[in-house]
Amino acid sequence: MSKLDGNGLWEFSRMMLPDHREAIIRLQLKEGRKDRPTLDPQEMELIEQALAESFHEHRPITIRLFDEYEDMEVTGIVVLINTFRREIKLSIAEGDWHWIKIDEIVSVS
Repeated sequence: MSKLDGNGLWEFSRMMLPDHREAIIRLQLKEGRKDRPTLDPQEMELIEQALAESFHEHRPITIRLFDEYEDMEVTGIVVLINTFRREIKLSIAEGDWHWIKIDEIVSVS
């Protein structure tokens, strides 16, 4: 009995149930994940204040968004704030914009 080089499975067990395959993939992806940071109310207030200033003064702002594997930064101007859905519309370039949930924001600068 020898181990295969590429996929690490034993020769006699080349077939795998789909459920087992999905579980292995989930485990591999989970290893690189990180947890969402918990922001205190004071930090959330500062983020919301910076978003409001960008909206009122049409000033560019850099937003760091949470991602399980690697945080992402987006720079633009807040053109709309939807308080009911807790989202902002960020204009990246002329005709290019993104809706961003406020709960996904980790920091602003």
